[in-house]
Amino acid sequence: MSQRLSLPLFPVLLTVLLAACATTAPQPPVPETPELSAANDNLHSTLWMQSSAEYEALLRGTFAQARQQLDTALATPGWDALAPSERPIGSGFEALPPAVIVDVDETMLDNSPFQARGIRDDLTYTSERWQTWSDERRARAVPGALEFARAAADRGVTVYFLTNRLHASERDSTADNLLALGFPVLEDRSNLLLKGDPRAPVSAKAERRALVGAGHRVLLLVGDQLGDFVDGDDSSQRERAERAAQYSAWWGERWFMLPNPAYGDWERVLGHQCDPALAKADRRACLRAALRMD
Repeated sequence: MSQRLSLPLFPVLLTVLLAACATTAPQPPVPETPELSAANDNLHSTLWMQSSAEYEALLRGTFAQARQQLDTALATPGWDALAPSERPIGSGFEALPPAVIVDVDETMLDNSPFQARGIRDDLTYTSERWQTWSDERRARAVPGALEFARAAADRGVTVYFLTNRLHASERDSTADNLLALGFPVLEDRSNLLLKGDPRAPVSAKAERRALVGAGHRVLLLVGDQLGDFVDGDDSSQRERAERAAQYSAWWGERWFMLPNPAYGDWERVLGHQCDPALAKADRRACLRAALRMD
């Protein structure tokens, strides 16, 4: 015969049962904080380049200033935009036909979709991925670049396109892309100088600039990397800063630098300054170590 529980014991048993349920009930998983991949390091810089009014305004303002300086340079016979190391003394360049030298990627052509695809697909740079993008011939003109190049051509100034795209595999795709957008690439494509060009096979751009300078009075240089203006040792931030400061009077006068936060030698140099073991094991930690706190 069963016995009814006495009332004083019921609250005690109820508390025990509730406690047991509380300890055995499944708990919701705690969401993990995802680690960003190296590809996502480009997220904010790529979005800024693709979306911000500030970036486009900066580009258009820089190219507008360059167009004004183009007229000044044309009217000044002794004007020369080549670094002294790339122009032999007494070369008589004053009588040569005028030219301007421009970089291609992130100066004339906008490759931010290539960066965006890497972010979307969680992929870092590879030469194979880049070749695929280059072969598509779908890069757009950087805002203000086409207007500048056409203004130069309209004034009888030859625009030389110097790029570290590879001559052997990208010459046709680069020329096709530029021509489709309306850039003044000559019919024989002689004003397009890629890396490994038989006329100046050294990888650094100084030899190609000197090649242009041998037959032209170079009025302006336009690019997005320090190497688009003057070559030198890129082993440290200090060396790069000193090299840029050496030509401080030329920035905005003969040399026009465009912003590129997505990639460049500036980032590679930071890696060189980091402890090699850290740079190999944790790229982001290596870059964070370069931050200044005061």
